[in-house]
Formats: sequence, C-alpha cells, structure tokens
Amino acid sequence: MSGYPWAAFGQGVGPGAAAALAVMLIAFAVAVVRGLHRIVDIAWGLGFTAVALVSYGASAGQGDDVRRLLVTVLTAVWGLRLAGHIAARGRGHGEDPRYEAMLAKAPGHRNLYALRMVYLLQGLLVLLVSLPVQAAQYIPGRTGPVAYAGCALWLTGLFFEAVGDQQLARFRADPANKGRLMDRGLWSWTRHPNYFGDFCIWWGLFLIVCDAPAVAAATVVSPLVMSYLLINGSGKRLLERHMADRPGFAEYTARTSGFFPRPPRES
Repeated sequence: MSGYPWAAFGQGVGPGAAAALAVMLIAFAVAVVRGLHRIVDIAWGLGFTAVALVSYGASAGQGDDVRRLLVTVLTAVWGLRLAGHIAARGRGHGEDPRYEAMLAKAPGHRNLYALRMVYLLQGLLVLLVSLPVQAAQYIPGRTGPVAYAGCALWLTGLFFEAVGDQQLARFRADPANKGRLMDRGLWSWTRHPNYFGDFCIWWGLFLIVCDAPAVAAATVVSPLVMSYLLINGSGKRLLERHMADRPGFAEYTARTSGFFPRPPRES
C-alpha cells in the first residue's frame, strides 16, 4: 500500500464539518419553530449520513473505490435507519424529558443554550466520531479481509439495533404491557441491545480503516469516544438512572447483562 494522502484527507475534513453543522442548524431551526428539541435526536443519524456522502464526493479520484463506496453505504444505511426509527417513535409525543430537564435549568435564553450545549456539541461529536468514515475514503490499495470483518461486525450491530428496536416497539404497543419492563428477546440477553448494536456499528466501521495501520492509530479515538458515550455517557448510564426506581428493575439487572450480550441468569 502506497503512502496515505494526509493533506487530501485534512482538506476533506472541512466539507464534512460543514455538512455536520448544516444538518444541526437546520434541525435547530425546525426545533425552534415546533418547540421540540427532541428533533436533534433525528439529526444525529442524518448528520453522519451527510458527512459520509459529502466525504465520498470530496474524495473523488482518491482511495479505493470499493472501500469508499462500502464505508459510505454502511454509514448512510445506519444513519437513515436510526433517524427514521427515532422520528417514528417520537411522532405525537412532546418534549423529551432529558432535554426538558436540561433546558429548565438553562441560564439565559433557552433556545440559545440548546444551540450551544446540544446542537453544536452534537455536531462536533458527529465530526469526531465519523473520522474513520472520512479517513477510509482516502486509503489507497485494495480493501482487505480486516475491512470485510468490519462489515460482519457492522451487520451484527445493525441486527441488534433493528431487531431490538422492533421488539421494544411491539412490546410497548400491547396495552397489557403498560408499566412493565421489556425483558424478552434480545432484551433478555442485554439491557441495551440498541446501544450494543451502536457499539458494534462503530467498531465495525473503524475496522475498515485498519488496512492502513497509521490511519487506524490516528482515528481510534472515534470508536473509543462513541463507546464511552454509549456505556458511561448519555447512553446506558443516563437511561438506567431514569429507570432505577421502576418496579422490577433491580431483578432485571440481576439476571440480565448490562451491555455485552450473554444468556440471562436464573432468577
């Protein structure tokens, strides 16, 4: 494999940053008009999709076409599925309690605080986490077996996300389950199949850049940051804090893995 074009990659980060910013600013404008900042959750997946597509266009004539198309399609499929799922889940609902609690304590103007602390921050995270997607566009040489292993891990992640979301939606749609905890299907193997799926998605995408060890070393921060967010940041830890007082939650945690799937323990 010939040398990596670091200068071209660096120039390509600019359009990616502009794409992430544009998605977040559009989402902010829509949220202000509708009075619902939960819209930013839809923009999360759309932001990654936009960065992948813009990076693909900006890297034309660079890198391996198979790798470029592969990483772009995988990112876009994940981002669009997630955005569509969140949009459907939130239809007809009011503000997300997380944002309501945050903005209730906002110093100064509520919307400007949301712009700084939610939209612009998430835009920066989109840019940071998507670095492997952007960097993969410029890697010369054929796509190797490690990249295809990354595709397999990506498929595992998509399975856990999509199936877990479908199982939870079907469970919640049954009035007989009102007030009950979802502990069936994938949710009996891990308390967070969707977050575990995200974990696999981003480590899978990272493996696609591992054909170039120097590029992998420069971008490994991205899946590490996403893993931290999923496990210790705004994902698992925050959600379980809200669920801690629900009836049966202690028993559920005792028998079900907190993140990585395993068979449930006997009660």
